[in-house]
Formats: sequence, C-alpha cells, structure tokens
Amino acid sequence: MAETMIVRHVRVDSTRTPQEVLDATGRRQYLNPDVVKTMPRGEGEEVDVYFFDLDYDPTVDQLEHEYERHGLEADPIAQAQVNVDDPAFADERPNVCQWGVKNGVASFAVFSRWIDERGVDVGRSGDGWNRRYRFGGVRK
Repeated sequence: MAETMIVRHVRVDSTRTPQEVLDATGRRQYLNPDVVKTMPRGEGEEVDVYFFDLDYDPTVDQLEHEYERHGLEADPIAQAQVNVDDPAFADERPNVCQWGVKNGVASFAVFSRWIDERGVDVGRSGDGWNRRYRFGGVRK
C-alpha cells in the first residue's frame, strides 16, 4: 500500500506563546495548562508540516515509532498554524501530534470538529490513538 503524505507550508510567528497560538485557532479549548507550557516549538519562521495516516490504531509507543520511521517530530505550534490557516482542515478528520512520551504516556494536541463546534484538546494520555486521526509533524 502506497503511503500518502499531506504537506502544508506555514509561516509561524515565533513571538507568540503556546497559549496565544491556541487562542489564534479560534477553537473551543480543552486544555491542561501544565501541558500547554511544554508544547515544543520547531525552528524556522516557515516550515512544512507533514500529515500521515495509519491503517491501524496505534498505541502511544507505536505512534512514536511511526514518527521516527517518517523522520518527523511533533511541532504543535506549527500544526496549530495549519489549523489557523485552514480551519476546515480538521472538519472531516481530526489531526493530532504527540510529544514527551514516557512510560507509554504522551502529551498531545488534537484539532477536531465535533458536530458544529471546532475544538482543540491539549493534555496527557496513554490511551493510544484511533486510525481515524491524521498525525502531524515536521522534519527532524
């Protein structure tokens, strides 16, 4: 099976805090403030954000392996910008990134739409992921 990558080029405002970036999405926020503070920030003012799909429901550790296999790492700041630039991007399929994996638990950011409301969740979980998600990252 051939793998498809969706690539979105974004301009990132490096002066914004993680909270300001999340505010800029205009989405309803479900946030753990301690996790928001840990959101990694990539390098560069212009970056390509890559999104890939999986044909299985990965655990946190399996998704970490997929990031490695694709040569990607999470950049929730850049991924948030994708969702600012194209609010409908997460309407059909939510997009997610995870970081800080330790003992099968990861921090995450999920951009989604539920019924008629767009939202962003930032927290920590070890529950794993559903193949319905689109997984995002930037090149290492």
